[in-house]
Amino acid sequence: MAWFKRKEKGIQTTTEEKKDTPRGLWYKSPTGKIVDAEELEKNYYVSPEDGYHVRIGSNEYFEILFDDNKYKELDEDMISKDPLRFEDTKKYTDRLKAAREKTDLKDAVRTAVGKSKGKDLVIASMDFTFIGGSMGSVVGEKIARAADHALKKKIPFMIISKSGGARMMEAALSLMQLAKTSVKLAQLADAKIPYISLCTDPTTGGTTASFAMLGDINIAEPGALIGFAGPRVVKDTTGKDLPEGFQTSEFLLEHGFLDFISPRKDLKDKVNLYIDLIRNQPLRE
Repeated sequence: MAWFKRKEKGIQTTTEEKKDTPRGLWYKSPTGKIVDAEELEKNYYVSPEDGYHVRIGSNEYFEILFDDNKYKELDEDMISKDPLRFEDTKKYTDRLKAAREKTDLKDAVRTAVGKSKGKDLVIASMDFTFIGGSMGSVVGEKIARAADHALKKKIPFMIISKSGGARMMEAALSLMQLAKTSVKLAQLADAKIPYISLCTDPTTGGTTASFAMLGDINIAEPGALIGFAGPRVVKDTTGKDLPEGFQTSEFLLEHGFLDFISPRKDLKDKVNLYIDLIRNQPLRE
């Protein structure tokens, strides 16, 4: 029975030398495709086999759109207060503190100005990881101030939407941001300053009801969920079965709500092509 016994100890690793497999080495897309995390990052966080666009935040979008990832952040220290003294199962102030510690963000949007293909561009990029990208007073104010910066400097403005809608803890104050941001975008339109809206997964609620659908050009990433109310609410309200693919960016493009869908790797080129065309400038390499 010697073959059941190991005569030589072979390679042995002490407990102290053993290492756990680091997390995040692999990513599994919804279709079951396994992607190396490093390869995913090099491919703009898009699964190369099925084209699935993984949710990313403002850091990644700034890196994609700004030349050499160089930009100046605007109003970076602005934080939310609790003027309504909202108390539920957990105080709003505690939710805000926990969100800041978890995400290392001040709120659900970051605004910045930098060069994109050599020309100035102001970008407001939302972060879904901060309380579901919900739109509160700070989100509305930062977007409004970013629009003012674009208006003052006469440079194009872009908003990257990723949101679950209005922030319930700020109630009516949150809903006021719909009107405030819409007025600022109207001022940009009057000044003939281009505004590009990019809808990413998900873009819902008050965000869709305001700035996300007010672009001079409205674009989206492939497969993004875009809508006002969720599919279940729409179905319960209308009493009808919804079409297949309802509220996807492809469905909205087919029905005229979007101008085009852009894969993430082409985003910088597409945005700058539009800006050059609308400003009647020579196309940039």
